[in-house]
Formats: sequence, C-alpha cells, structure tokens
Amino acid sequence: MSMKVNRQTVDLSQYPNLVVIYLGMRVNRLTGLKTLAGFGPRISNSVTAAPDGLLLHENFLFSLFPVHAGMRQYWRDMDSLFAWTRSAPHRAWWKNFLRDSGGTGFWHETYLMQGGMEAIYDDVPQPVGFMRFAPVTPAPRPHVRRRPPRRKTS
Repeated sequence: MSMKVNRQTVDLSQYPNLVVIYLGMRVNRLTGLKTLAGFGPRISNSVTAAPDGLLLHENFLFSLFPVHAGMRQYWRDMDSLFAWTRSAPHRAWWKNFLRDSGGTGFWHETYLMQGGMEAIYDDVPQPVGFMRFAPVTPAPRPHVRRRPPRRKTS
C-alpha cells in the first residue's frame, strides 16, 4: 500500500537576516577522541544557556571512521552570532583550540539568507564541504572572523 507524500515548506519571511552555520570536528589522531568528548558537555551547556539570537541547535554525525561530529545552528542574524563568538565561553574555546587542536580538525561553513557564504577549516586534512570543489586559500588572521559580504539590494 502506497502512502501519499506529505510535502511541506516553511515561511521564513520573519527571519530576513537568518544565518545557518554548520560546524564540524574531525578526529585526526587518537588524542582527538578525548578533545571531541570534552566539547560535548560544554556545547550542551552553552546551548542550554540560550544565547540571544540562537534559534535552534542540532547535533549529528558525519562519520564513525574517522570520527567526524557536526552541529547545525540557526541564528536570528550575524550580529547575534558574532556577539556569541566574542563572548565567554566561545572566545576561550577558540583561543585554546588555535594554540592546540588536540588531535582534531575543526571547520565551519556559514550561509546567510541575504546572500553570502564563508568558511574556515583548521587542521582539516581531508576536504569537506566547499573544500571539495572550490580552490582552497590561506585563511585570514586566526583570531578574526570576517563578515561574509552582504548582497547589495536595489
């Protein structure tokens, strides 16, 4: 017996500045398992704190071997996302990671409702996402995330 497909969509008109960010952490060395496991509770606590502008946080697994975990977050706007990235605990996590990746690679890709995309890949030995089809270039200064370019409106 076949079932009719229930197709649905969403009205995003109330979210004109919506930002979707995918984040991934890949275990590159055995020590990376400890690093990844240590981030789980800290990420959960930061999401539970409900940072201003975070609409939704979802966890998922890209692969078991090598272990490659991911998150998808929906933010009201870039200002909210940037405010969170510049506050505790994120600022300390990021600073520590850039000193020592703990046997992991970390990446993020950001997509904006108003147009524009950007990505950073740190210690990611195998191409993921944009890296699989677009030319890879050195990232800007390590402690500064650039705002993706805004699409010009008429």
